[in-house]
Amino acid sequence: MNSRSKNIVCLSVLVVAQLVSSMVFAKGDALAELKANYVRPKEIPHPAENPFTPERDELGKMLFFEPRISSSKIISCATCHNPSMGWADGLPKGLGIEHKAVARKTPTVYNLAWAPRLPWDGRVTSLEAISKIPIHSPKIMATTVDNVVEVLKTIPEYPRLFEKAYPGEGLTADNVLKALGTYQRGLVSPKTSFDAWIEGKEDAISDSAKRGFAVFNGKARCSQCHSGWAFTDYSFHDIGVAGDDKGRGAHLALPTMQFAFKTPGLHDIAVRAPYMHDGSEKTLEEVVEFYNRGGKANRPDSRSKLIGPLKLSTKEKRDLVEFLNTLTSTEKSYSVPVLPPPGKL
Repeated sequence: MNSRSKNIVCLSVLVVAQLVSSMVFAKGDALAELKANYVRPKEIPHPAENPFTPERDELGKMLFFEPRISSSKIISCATCHNPSMGWADGLPKGLGIEHKAVARKTPTVYNLAWAPRLPWDGRVTSLEAISKIPIHSPKIMATTVDNVVEVLKTIPEYPRLFEKAYPGEGLTADNVLKALGTYQRGLVSPKTSFDAWIEGKEDAISDSAKRGFAVFNGKARCSQCHSGWAFTDYSFHDIGVAGDDKGRGAHLALPTMQFAFKTPGLHDIAVRAPYMHDGSEKTLEEVVEFYNRGGKANRPDSRSKLIGPLKLSTKEKRDLVEFLNTLTSTEKSYSVPVLPPPGKL
């Protein structure tokens, strides 16, 4: 795409954003059409090569909370993806083996069944493949899937559970990853007051939040990337976060992908501070101010054309944060699996 075409596209985006901003509180079809973009899907998609069964889901849950699969025997998937923290860990950077920080913030595992690429840099295309990354990372679990299989074989209950979940196949490296993938696909963010408003309960959110919804879809241009019911376009953008991490650019040699990171979804966003791929913004107010000033790093070749000064008023920024808070659920009840006892020592 040449520079003239890019300018036309960006101008079109801005025009659409202005139109949305002006119509969001219109009565009737205009607002209903906009709200329809945020209706949740009715079913969770599962791949044909790893269809859902309750046995696979339950097994995957056990493996997700199982610390014995790591070389240290104390790190599980849930160590970093904590359900009480929006399935993240509340830290600027994830902690791995020996409690040493890794390169990026731990992302949530909410709503990943719909994601075509994972994680922050899009290097893999499935939840089965993503589970392999922390297992093999020398900075996180510091082991291999083959080693995980050998460990699970020493715990008598696991071979039986694998045979039940994958009849005729049993405990294999592929099935370890498949079970983890099945469980993670089921981690869908619970409904919030925003969902109740979308479904027709007009008093579910405040007038301030409704104004914030207008800002989100209009002047602030947030919905250009944080789109749809999961509030993500599943794409990659350089939004102007300072630093030398190339993100998607380390795997895709395109100018626009340098320093680009996957758009995170926004469900349970209020409990997932700090923010950005490097945890550099501590609060939602700081995030809004980051976008309002047009980011921190100006890289003309890669920075998204949507990033630039927004000139939001103090009230608009306050309303925007109020809206973002409606995307966090008050439902905080989680069940932790009972793990199988060890074999004979």
